[in-house]
Amino acid sequence: MSTTSFLTRARGLLRIRNQLVRECLAELLATFMLIIITLSSSAQKITSFEMKGNLLTSYLGGALAVMVGIYTAGGISGAHMNPAFSFAMCLIEQFPWWKFPIFVVVQTLGSFISAGAVYILYYDAIWHYSNGTLTVSGPRETASIFATYPADYVSIANGFLDQVIGTGVLMVGVMGIMDARNKAVPKGLEPVVVALLVLSIESSMGANCSCPLNPARDFGPRLFTYVAGWGPEVFRWVEGRG
Repeated sequence: MSTTSFLTRARGLLRIRNQLVRECLAELLATFMLIIITLSSSAQKITSFEMKGNLLTSYLGGALAVMVGIYTAGGISGAHMNPAFSFAMCLIEQFPWWKFPIFVVVQTLGSFISAGAVYILYYDAIWHYSNGTLTVSGPRETASIFATYPADYVSIANGFLDQVIGTGVLMVGVMGIMDARNKAVPKGLEPVVVALLVLSIESSMGANCSCPLNPARDFGPRLFTYVAGWGPEVFRWVEGRG
């Protein structure tokens, strides 16, 4: 049997014909790509003394991660990668409500798995930087590699409003980009334009809460830090973290 025929037969056997399963796997992969690049950018910013405090690197990583995620699965699942976007699509009747909880679970799972991958990738750096103690607050905290935490001065109400406005701007921008009746984006470049939208939001609205804009991006990795040793403090509103 030739290599070509073997690969063709293997591809036929492994082909997933169920559309929902295909969409879920695509959404899982897209979310994984989004979060692993985003968290890796954050890990470099926090654990590397040469790059510490370089927000531009982190913002660029997060924006480009969105582009990669959309190119990965946009043609299969739509590459939502964000429960807020899935919810918005349901509201405008572009996505069935019965799929919404399924996608939320898949997106959260993808975020959790990617957090584990980043922990393995930066294991030595995290333990070296933290002096062997995994903390949520203090000068050597490492929890913010994985989840977003508010600045010292931000109240719960202001933090909530910050995320509502930031996510709202993201949704309006994405809907405008997707609207075929609007000024059209050149076909194939939509992910690039969305990445620029994300970069603009992060650059202008990231000071209060680090601009997660995505419940799955925050909750999945936060849950990982809880089980990986940072403890229940990761779910508390922490003040005076610096």
